[in-house]
Amino acid sequence: MNAPLSSKPQAAQFMAAANPGPVASFVRFVVFGGGIGVLSSLAVPLVAVTMPWALANAVITVVSTLLCTELHARFTFGTGRRAGWREHWQSAGSATAAYLATCAAMFVLHAVQSSPSMLTEQIVYLGASALAGIGRFVVLRLYVFAAGRKRTTTVTWSLRPGTIGTGDVVAAVA
Repeated sequence: MNAPLSSKPQAAQFMAAANPGPVASFVRFVVFGGGIGVLSSLAVPLVAVTMPWALANAVITVVSTLLCTELHARFTFGTGRRAGWREHWQSAGSATAAYLATCAAMFVLHAVQSSPSMLTEQIVYLGASALAGIGRFVVLRLYVFAAGRKRTTTVTWSLRPGTIGTGDVVAAVA
């Protein structure tokens, strides 16, 4: 029986797919995030039949944020693994910042123009959402799911005179 071919080309191909470039990541971010957003907008009224609308919106928002974080970890930014607690909290933080940015944009609109038309509101809201989404993409790509970022722990032991057998442990995460 012949020896199997080297798996290096396959590994290199997998790594290229696992670490997509910025354009591919952005397209995936829009498709996954936008797709989940559309599904969420359909789910809220359905869930609101069984509970108050604000609670239904909160529940769907939490579930969709968790789902998007998993999709972004595995596919959008190609980590090849599930998102951990750190990624979930940071993603939720970036989603909260995006929410606050769109709220601020609408607040400013209504402060400047007391009765804006629905078209004006949609333009401002969608514009703010787009800018917030781009900002969120940048934060997720460069910080939360940064490719090549290594998390290492360094432990340094030092024995000082008079403390034989004990040591000071200093851990640093790089």
